[in-house]
Amino acid sequence: MRVYVTIANAALLAALAAMAAACQSTPAPSGPNRAALPTMERVALGANACWFKSGDPAFAAYKLAPELNSFSGRPRILLVHKGSPESRPLLVVQAEGSPARLQAFGPVMSEPVAGRIAADVNRWSAGNKACN
Repeated sequence: MRVYVTIANAALLAALAAMAAACQSTPAPSGPNRAALPTMERVALGANACWFKSGDPAFAAYKLAPELNSFSGRPRILLVHKGSPESRPLLVVQAEGSPARLQAFGPVMSEPVAGRIAADVNRWSAGNKACN
């Protein structure tokens, strides 16, 4: 009789454990960190890979100048002329806050490539590494 009670208790315990496990919710999948710095790190990596290392002709005349270590709380990347990196930036993409609020501005944003820049930046900031 004692062996039967022990087996019954073990079976009951296993059934309770299975029911408790079935009631547990699975943790929500976490997306990329939405703070300003990690967001701009993703954007800088995407811009470097897709605009410059790929040899994209739309960006051949430019150079990427990341300024991610910003004490103002606005990490940013700059697009400057390849031959004169000290000149005024032609594009500034910056983020601020958590979740990050992105801004892209500068003379390049009034050129035909502006729509592509906006789409690329939004895609990379969301964690998608694709070039297009």
